[in-house]
Amino acid sequence: MALLTSNNNSNSNLDEVFYFPSSKNALIIFTRNPELGKVKTRLAATVGDETALEIYNILINRIVEVSEKTTANKYVFYSENIQENDAWDDTIFRKKLQHGENLGDRMNNAFVELFNMNYQKVVIVGSDIYELTSQDIEDSFSALETDDFVIGPAKDGGYYLLGMKLLNSNIFKNKNWGTNSVFKNTMEDLKNEKVSLLAMKNDIDYYEDLEEIEIFQKYKVNN
Repeated sequence: MALLTSNNNSNSNLDEVFYFPSSKNALIIFTRNPELGKVKTRLAATVGDETALEIYNILINRIVEVSEKTTANKYVFYSENIQENDAWDDTIFRKKLQHGENLGDRMNNAFVELFNMNYQKVVIVGSDIYELTSQDIEDSFSALETDDFVIGPAKDGGYYLLGMKLLNSNIFKNKNWGTNSVFKNTMEDLKNEKVSLLAMKNDIDYYEDLEEIEIFQKYKVNN
């Protein structure tokens, strides 16, 4: 990506004017600010707040590693505030802030913002899918060559990746976010569209989600 002004982590109009995308593809990464007691609360119920935060930082480092290898322009959207000198390298990731009343609103607003910057394909991922690879992300952009939408279903009934060529705000409405109906209801919204499906993956929400992943074995709870 190319900038004519220094990135001071602001979202001012001036900053937008002098930003020129270096790709037609944009990757959005939604992340929570890694704060004790505020991340992976369902996981923390089993392993405790400090361990949950440590695990979440591992997940962040994983998605940083995976996403920085992709060819798309990369945007990290923070949940609470934009941070400097963290895992997200300012020279690789452009930093923004999520805004909206619920997850659907926040995702929709992020898509709106990037489509308004004239990107032709936009893909969003979360920061809690350890199984996600750089190739998965590249495959999602490739899928949008022929299909209008691409989606990666999660084992818990949600989705870990969503991409589109044209904004469809309806898919972010009337969803019970965080429940096992999200993927099913989203596919119902897209029943008349050309949709490419990626392989199902497991996101890390509960202790059971990480039991079989080698890097997390040191956090195994003795029953």
